[in-house]
Amino acid sequence: MSMQFERYMLDMVQPMRDDLTRLGIKELRTPEEVVAALPDAKGTALVVINSVCGCAAGQCRPGVAEALAHDVTPDHLYTVFAGQDKEATAKAREYLAPYPPSSPSIALMKDGELVHFIERHQIENRSAGEIAADLTSAFDRFCR
Repeated sequence: MSMQFERYMLDMVQPMRDDLTRLGIKELRTPEEVVAALPDAKGTALVVINSVCGCAAGQCRPGVAEALAHDVTPDHLYTVFAGQDKEATAKAREYLAPYPPSSPSIALMKDGELVHFIERHQIENRSAGEIAADLTSAFDRFCR
């Protein structure tokens, strides 16, 4: 891949990364960062598998933002970017079994175990508000 194309892609996806990081969500960009964060996270952890697709922009990221305004939220907030940080995303997906790779998607973990998962097909046909309601219900159940 040419350096010019790589720079172009970095510039194109940065606003999509910023949609989540400005909410206080920490990017995990390497497999090592994933391993350091996910399996031993005490309490609850939200993991957003970010993507460049339209449903990530129109429903997933806005739904996550709305959910994080709720009075109960996870202890830890993480994201990996599918198609961009490929190795980190692959490593994060190891903790999301039995679900197949899906992006965008949203996982809620408690003490390193997956307790709630929203797959792409549950994102692309729902509004941001519906996704936020799904997440806040999971937050109320698992994050108290």
